Amino acid sequence: MTDSDDLKLLDFVQRHPRLFVLTGAGCSTSSGLGDYRDSRGQWKRRQPITGQVFIADEAARKRYWARSFVGWPSFSRARPGLAHHALASLQQAHRLTLLVTQNVDQLHQKAGHEDVLDLHGVLATVSCIQCAESLSRDDYQIQLLAGNSWLASLTAAHAPDGDADLEPGDLQQMYVPPCTHCGGLMKPDVVFFGENVPRALVERAMGALASADALLVAGSSLMVYSGFRFCRAAQNNGQPIVLLNDGMTRADSLAALKIAGDCGQRLQTMAEQLINH
Repeated sequence: MTDSDDLKLLDFVQRHPRLFVLTGAGCSTSSGLGDYRDSRGQWKRRQPITGQVFIADEAARKRYWARSFVGWPSFSRARPGLAHHALASLQQAHRLTLLVTQNVDQLHQKAGHEDVLDLHGVLATVSCIQCAESLSRDDYQIQLLAGNSWLASLTAAHAPDGDADLEPGDLQQMYVPPCTHCGGLMKPDVVFFGENVPRALVERAMGALASADALLVAGSSLMVYSGFRFCRAAQNNGQPIVLLNDGMTRADSLAALKIAGDCGQRLQTMAEQLINH
């Protein structure tokens, strides 16, 4: 059933035919993947590991990989939801300058979306921080199991970004496989909290934003600056912002239009009306 907010969103997109889209965890919750924040933008859970801790703290790193081992199979099986498919259809209809996602799940690509900028990287690969040797997360999963057969017996509730709500006991004996090329430290190809998004990615995104008619934010509280910066830039460019999020965002005061509700359903309704009529 179409409501007044659906009509407002459709009208906005019709008046701004070239959109820069920024997506967050709210686009993937319907695919079974968790999010970090509640409707007030506050943490639902303890904050995730930072890049500095991952690299410097061996015990924390072992705990990360034990939890990730349990969470990865479910995370990797996630399938695109309504939001991903709707935005892919807009891209195929040449309605977007670029889609930038803060998610690391590649569900936009799995929905057929081309030219996605993964602002925070992707969880599906790991790389050596010394020599940059890379391999798939599935292959690293096999290495983790080969060195720690006991991991197969662990179960836990799944958490955001392939994590799991698991508090493993003594992990001193856990073996974290090093790089097979140089023996260096392997790290997921994601921007951990506390790390910076590569400058080249930000510059590319800002260029695409500058050529857009408006900014559409879907499923993000924008509490992390790496996403909020695009709202600041749009404001400075004089570009209107539409926020599609079920809860408050950091950019509420900057928005020309704010719409609550299920962002996947909202986007699907808008895309169908826009493309089929």
